[in-house]
This record gives sequence, C-alpha cells and structure tokens, in this order.
Amino acid sequence: MADYRKTESDIKEKLVAINRITKVVKGGRRFGFAALVVVGNQKGSIGIGQGKSKQVPDAIKKATEVAKRNLIQIPLKEGRTLHHDVKGKNGSGKVFMRSAPAGTGIIAGGPIRSVCEVLGIQDVVAKSLGSANPHNVLKACLNGLKSQNSPKILSAIRGKKISDIVLNRETK
Repeated sequence: MADYRKTESDIKEKLVAINRITKVVKGGRRFGFAALVVVGNQKGSIGIGQGKSKQVPDAIKKATEVAKRNLIQIPLKEGRTLHHDVKGKNGSGKVFMRSAPAGTGIIAGGPIRSVCEVLGIQDVVAKSLGSANPHNVLKACLNGLKSQNSPKILSAIRGKKISDIVLNRETK
C-alpha cells in the first residue's frame, strides 16, 4: 500500500491543451471543456489522457486520472536522452526527435516539450511537422518513442551481448 502512494507522489503532470466546447440549446449556449494532460515520473514512464467536463478543474482531474492509468515505459539512454533518432506519425501529425549530447537541453516546442519534461529527457532536439493539433502531435511523439530500440532490446533479439552492440555503434 505504501509503495502505491510513493509512486503517486513522484508523478509529474503537465497540462498540454484546453478546448472550450459550445453546445447551442434553446436557452442559449452551454459551455464544456476538454483537457489534454501528460503525466510521467521523469524516469521513463509516461501517459497521456483526455477528460471532458462542464468545469475546467474537473476536466483536468479526469484527464490526469486517465493518463495515470495509461502509463507506459520508454527506454532512455543514460536516463537523459534518446538512444537514436526517432520519427513518429499519427494522422497528419509527424514528429522528428534526435538524441543530443549532454548540456543541450530540450529544444522542442509545445506538446513535445511537455512529453520530454515529464518523461525525464534532458537533452533532445525535436521538430513537429505537419499538423499542429496537440492530440495528433502527442500521439505521434508517443508512437515514435515506442518504436525506439535500446541496446538491451537489440541484444535480446540478436542473441548477442550488449557490449558487442554498443561497441559497434561507437566505431561507426
């Protein structure tokens, strides 16, 4: 039970977008809100969620709960950057992310920056191409990150030692 509370407290949440939705009824307009939230533990776990409600705080709360339920693990190189260049696509939202040397920082805009901050990536250069819709950009970013292969995964697939794969990468 204590472990659950411990993991809840170190999760960082970031609001990416709020949309105001209007429903026209006989008496006038009814406003609703949709929130898009990204959560992560800054150690390689990330989740995205969307929530809708009549009030903004409720929408954010719902989105955060959904995001916490959908946490996935992403492998990071040295806990600070990506293993290799990554391309992600969702709908017309395209994302290009490139690993960077230490000290570079997060060079990315909008939704991609939010993802990197909550995921724990400290050095990355990213570009969003195509759609500027935050939903598509977020999902494209997640698709790209999921497609990433770490040396550990590659060594398991090829049946080699991790040191052989890392050594080959350094010599090229």
